[in-house]
Amino acid sequence: MTFSLGLDGRRALVTGGTKGVGAAVVEVLREQGVRVIAAARSVPDIAPDGVTYVAADLATAEGCNTVAKTTLQRLGGIDILINVLGGSTAPGGGFAALDDDEWAKELNLNLMPAVRFDRALLPAMIAQRSGVIIHVTSIQHELPLPQSTTAYAAAKAALATYSKSLSKEVTPKGIRVVRVSPGWVETEAAVALAERLAADAGTDYEGGKQIIMNALGGIPLGRPAKPQEVADLIAFLVSPRAGAITGAEHVIDGGTVPTV
Repeated sequence: MTFSLGLDGRRALVTGGTKGVGAAVVEVLREQGVRVIAAARSVPDIAPDGVTYVAADLATAEGCNTVAKTTLQRLGGIDILINVLGGSTAPGGGFAALDDDEWAKELNLNLMPAVRFDRALLPAMIAQRSGVIIHVTSIQHELPLPQSTTAYAAAKAALATYSKSLSKEVTPKGIRVVRVSPGWVETEAAVALAERLAADAGTDYEGGKQIIMNALGGIPLGRPAKPQEVADLIAFLVSPRAGAITGAEHVIDGGTVPTV
């Protein structure tokens, strides 16, 4: 029996909703009776009941506008906006490897979609004086890896600061804005990375995971988070049970960040 969070009948948009954390969020919301639009660059051919997939390039203004309009048309409004979309294609090599194009890519993937969707969908939330926005950031904004995640980390830091400012503006109008900051999560992409590192080092998958954990300075929990664990946290935060939570960041990293 599914534990009810009081979300039945709510309307949600989840970006990056076809893989990893995004797919887990879509599934837990669907189980809670939420009508969900899941947007990503590529989408499955068949959608489960209660879910509509929309294919678009969310790193562009045109893609975000298309998805926002489709969401309002198909759902007749919106109650929950969850911006899971993010990632990095930047090369390793530190600051010198990051030209203007690489910086633009990181910002257009990790900051601007949230800004654009908020701008497009917040008016509907404000009109009904209710809604919840989740921005998925990353512990990288506190714990950047200079050889590989400088631009990604900076973009996520910008998203965190923007989210805090937005919460101060719109919470008095009935909209909660909350940040979720994962550490390393065992998504499909993370598994592929661990397997590649393991092959390069002549070890097994568990050895590959250990290489990543060592690069992060260790994870006291001893393992990465599961997508379902992050999704369960997000589902709670968008529910009425978290009705007094806004403007805050919730870290789910197994203890990776070593400071208060």
